[in-house]
Amino acid sequence: MRVAIVGDPVEHSLSPVMQNAAFASAGLKWEMIRVRVPAGGGADVINRVRAGEFAGLAVTMPLKEEAARSVDDLDAASTRQRSVNTVVGIGSGHARGLSTDGAGFVNSLYAQDIALTGARVHLLGAGGAARSIVAALGAIDGCEVTISNRTHSAAEAAAELSGSAQAVVADNLPDAVAAADIIVNTTSVGMGSDVDAGLIPLPVELIASDHVVADIVYHPLTTALLSSAAIRGAQTVDGLGMLVHQAVLQCEAWTGFTPDPVVMRSAAEAELGQRSG
Repeated sequence: MRVAIVGDPVEHSLSPVMQNAAFASAGLKWEMIRVRVPAGGGADVINRVRAGEFAGLAVTMPLKEEAARSVDDLDAASTRQRSVNTVVGIGSGHARGLSTDGAGFVNSLYAQDIALTGARVHLLGAGGAARSIVAALGAIDGCEVTISNRTHSAAEAAAELSGSAQAVVADNLPDAVAAADIIVNTTSVGMGSDVDAGLIPLPVELIASDHVVADIVYHPLTTALLSSAAIRGAQTVDGLGMLVHQAVLQCEAWTGFTPDPVVMRSAAEAELGQRSG
């Protein structure tokens, strides 16, 4: 059986590395390949699932919204977000869309024994990743979410995905961060940058030793934000955790097999090591 990571670009995606390691660990005769599909090709690639060419897809930018419009059925999270990161062939020429990003982020925190029930979480950024995380956190009892973004209207739109979320204006950022238990960077600030460049998405003095600081950026694995947070005594969560745990849920959706996240993370770390070497 074959699945594909689709989008543009996909050349450096870690998904095939992780999924093929998971398949091999289970003795499954499955394979993931990369297929570059530019904007506008979402409907066509979904038809390739319906035709049985692919058993499923991992969907990345810029196809997430196109895929959501093209599948035959959506899970609850994808319906709210109007985007998908996973497509599953469900037989009879049908394809189902799922969103595993938010649940993957939540599971990455649980894997580090970080409690979310009753937690106060502040999100930096309001893009697609933020929206998926807001939706997932909104399903957790007592979890309160605040969101800040350069464009306040985008923060308001993201907040609408959860009854417990609230957008905050820039002037109120210090108070929102001070009140939070967990700070999450969902922006691209720090991506691909040397830690010494010091690129972080909020003033470092707002980070306290009792904060948990998570970054969804995984290249570099230790971003300037996480380095700064660790210096200030905060617990940190790197972006590879979310990537791995959302991939676990994708593999489960396609195959019915739940892979060991340690196997997938080890494969991803080895690949990142080779690239940086």
